[in-house]
Amino acid sequence: MPERDASERARDFDEVTLGYTEEMARAEASRCLQCRNPTCIEGCPVNIDIKSFIGEMIDGDYHAAVAVLKEKNALPAVCGRVCPQEEQCEARCVLAKKGESVAIGRLERWLGDFDLACELEGRCVPVVGADSGKRVAVVGSGPAGLACAGELRRYGHAVTVFESLHATGGVLTYGIPEFRLPKHIVQAEVGLLEEMGVEIRCDVVIGATYTIDELMTEEGFGAVFIGNGAGLPMFLGIPGENLNGVYSANEFLTRVNLMRAYEFPSADTPVWRGRKVAVVGGGNVAMDAARTAKRLGAEEVFLVYRRTEAEMPARKEEVHHAREEGIEFKMLCSPVEVLGKDGWVTGIVANTMELGEPDASGRRAPVCVMGADVTIDCDTVVMALGTRANPLLPKTTPDLELSKRGYILADEDGATSKPGVYAGGDIVTGSATVILAMGAGKRAARAMDEWLKQGD
Repeated sequence: MPERDASERARDFDEVTLGYTEEMARAEASRCLQCRNPTCIEGCPVNIDIKSFIGEMIDGDYHAAVAVLKEKNALPAVCGRVCPQEEQCEARCVLAKKGESVAIGRLERWLGDFDLACELEGRCVPVVGADSGKRVAVVGSGPAGLACAGELRRYGHAVTVFESLHATGGVLTYGIPEFRLPKHIVQAEVGLLEEMGVEIRCDVVIGATYTIDELMTEEGFGAVFIGNGAGLPMFLGIPGENLNGVYSANEFLTRVNLMRAYEFPSADTPVWRGRKVAVVGGGNVAMDAARTAKRLGAEEVFLVYRRTEAEMPARKEEVHHAREEGIEFKMLCSPVEVLGKDGWVTGIVANTMELGEPDASGRRAPVCVMGADVTIDCDTVVMALGTRANPLLPKTTPDLELSKRGYILADEDGATSKPGVYAGGDIVTGSATVILAMGAGKRAARAMDEWLKQGD
């Protein structure tokens, strides 16, 4: 897929990849074998009928192809950009065994963009069911909440989405940078849900503005879906993490993505622009933070990870882009102290590691090499170590059963220990992918529909 030159794109926040032209999309679609048993569908967490939408593309009926996509996925332009298709649908493609799988994700993106480029009356808006007379509250406007809200509207329920921030999209908006997922794409696809009749109320914090019990008693909602994600940042717990210049990736990316700090002073929110930045972690969030720091003007950006590149959980595409943009990888390094002077970061000390036996996750465990510490000079440190569940909502809902790590316990259909309350996405599983969260939201919506019918 065409993409902008690395030296040019590393200086701005415009999108890196340019997408297929129509000619490219038709050519790629034509590679699909239209298998009698399309195993690619089994690899999709929401079971999109991939064979059929590609078939419609081959025939040149793009509106029909979009309609097939939206039967299972209300956010194709988003998922086409950020889903790890190479580990899901594309990994099951028959052609993957012979060389290169069909680029299902890129075709999904092209169709999503095609739909967004149409005038509103020409866009594919899913059919809404007859009014059921039921009201449902959805907590959080991230992937799980949006998928659940759209599905519940199809069943004819009145849906209100409560978002704690001033903009919708959850992690799609505050977490993923503009150069990977432009915000106008997110807002346009959220706007389609509003066309379906979903009400969205921003700046409402469930657990503070309303409790779950208040939603179900005083506000009259028959059921509640909790999809507020896992936004509590994690730190290493090492000396020096309270120095000026140390960020969690959550704060760093939220300031830049949601609050547009890169446009300061035109935007109100400032961000410290480091000259030498160390990002600790090896996932997609770490790549996003490192590439963002580069775009803010950092002369050197180090990616510090305690295993090797082979064990990094980030998508290969994101690793490739980061390398192209000049991010320096420091593998087998595990920080043990953040150094400082006059209250500001001056560097980090890290143990040199080597790989031992696989740990509980199946990955080879890093083992410290004694006497081989290294010092990395830097003036900014971004901790991209993952996130955990925010305790605010559970604290005000004492009859909601939690795991030992604070995540909401829910069954396969999202049902929690509290009748009428369902949950899905990162608040149940911990940090995962956009499409897995959407799948959880859709499954919960189906179960909520059945639960609401039982109350008739």
